[in-house]
Amino acid sequence: MSDLLDDPIPGQNTPEYSVSYISGEVKRTLEGTFGRIRVRGEVGRVFKARSGHLYYDIKDDRNVLACTTWKGQVSGLSVVPEEGLEVVVTGRLTAFGAQSKYNLNVDEVAVAGQGALMALLEKRKKQLESEGLFAAERKQSLPYLPQIVGVVTSPSGAVIRDILHRLRDRFPRKVLIWPVAVQGSNCAPEVANAIKGFNQLTPGGSLPRPDLIIVARGGGSIEDLWGFNEEVVARATAASTIPLISAVGHETDTTLIDFVSDRRAPTPTAAAELAVPVRMELLAWTGEQGARLSRAASDAVQRRSQRLRDLSRALPRPDSLLNTPRQRLDLIADRLTPALERGVQNRHLQVVQLSAHLRPSTLRNLVTTRREAVRNLSSRLSLRPIRREIDVQRQALTRLGDRMNTAQSTRLDRMRQQLEATDRLRETLSYKATLERGYAVVRAKDQVVTTKEQAAKHDTLQIEFADGVLTTGQTPTARPGTKAAPKKDAPDQGSLF
Repeated sequence: MSDLLDDPIPGQNTPEYSVSYISGEVKRTLEGTFGRIRVRGEVGRVFKARSGHLYYDIKDDRNVLACTTWKGQVSGLSVVPEEGLEVVVTGRLTAFGAQSKYNLNVDEVAVAGQGALMALLEKRKKQLESEGLFAAERKQSLPYLPQIVGVVTSPSGAVIRDILHRLRDRFPRKVLIWPVAVQGSNCAPEVANAIKGFNQLTPGGSLPRPDLIIVARGGGSIEDLWGFNEEVVARATAASTIPLISAVGHETDTTLIDFVSDRRAPTPTAAAELAVPVRMELLAWTGEQGARLSRAASDAVQRRSQRLRDLSRALPRPDSLLNTPRQRLDLIADRLTPALERGVQNRHLQVVQLSAHLRPSTLRNLVTTRREAVRNLSSRLSLRPIRREIDVQRQALTRLGDRMNTAQSTRLDRMRQQLEATDRLRETLSYKATLERGYAVVRAKDQVVTTKEQAAKHDTLQIEFADGVLTTGQTPTARPGTKAAPKKDAPDQGSLF
């Protein structure tokens, strides 16, 4: 009884809670009290996990708020958080009981003011410039007269109409339009994919590859044009192997794509003017050049003709040119006859001197010597090596003939087997095999009848069965016992019933 009346231990009546209960209550209190909120602050540490989730901090001068954007929410962000950027984030406040932490699940990020956007733009500009994406030496020259012009813009705005109208006025060209969103969160990825898509087209394919790309959009605020300041658009423009003209906004608007592109146009209409020359001016220029070429050729011929006439006056007369050679010819003609006579006399004297040394005995001795040499050589000749060589060649020829006969027989047997297999296949595929299963071929006047309407137009029909042909109609039928000769196999002719 004394134990029951004693005072309880202080704090003994306080209820006990589990850790999970406390964590759940804190989570419900946070989410129920705040719900969906907007928080303004500076982006601190940013970390993107391998899973695709994005973890970062939003801070002010005294405190830090942990934020999380899940992988499925990242693609919907209009601005990706970057360290040092002042933003306004929107999401739901929640708690993570496993670590006794709370954070903000962010599904929307907006830059806090135009000054922050300009600071972010300047930061990206310096980064891309340091990588050499703005260098003048990497920019490509525009084709003088492109056959196909690719345009990346919205198909419903006035921009595309202005470009098409200007191209039609200056020099009509084929135009491929890649429709994209030119504002909002989908702008940057769609523009980048359009530039990459044009570059991946095959030259000369069913959808031809453009020779020039124009990326165009009308004017707007910096927020409206922000999609063209995204890094993914700038890098896709820098990687393009097709020359690219940027025509984003009005003349005073500047975006990152203007620095990376091969040429910047102040307006979309000016981009069309940069893309093609004026057709009439080009025709006038070519006509003028042709006229100048004709005049230059005519003047050159006249100058050379006059030069030839001037030079011809300095030449001596033809008679004076021939006087000296004519005199030289006369002198040589006078000396020719005595020279011929002396030559004949000298040759006659040489013949007389040589004939004095010729004697019959000398000729006989020479013939005897040559005949003896011939007999000595003939005695040294023998036909045995020649006969042995002939026997060896004859045996080799016999062996070669046997091999050829064997190979020819083997080849003929193989071809005979192939021919028999092909014939069996022909019999199997022939429509005669189908006739054996109860089908028939209907013909009228040697033409195959495939429908009832065609059969009604003819008085006489020939029906071919597996065992013969039956003729129906007014024409007399074949004599009993006769069998019409079947036509050659024609699997593709006729209908089977």
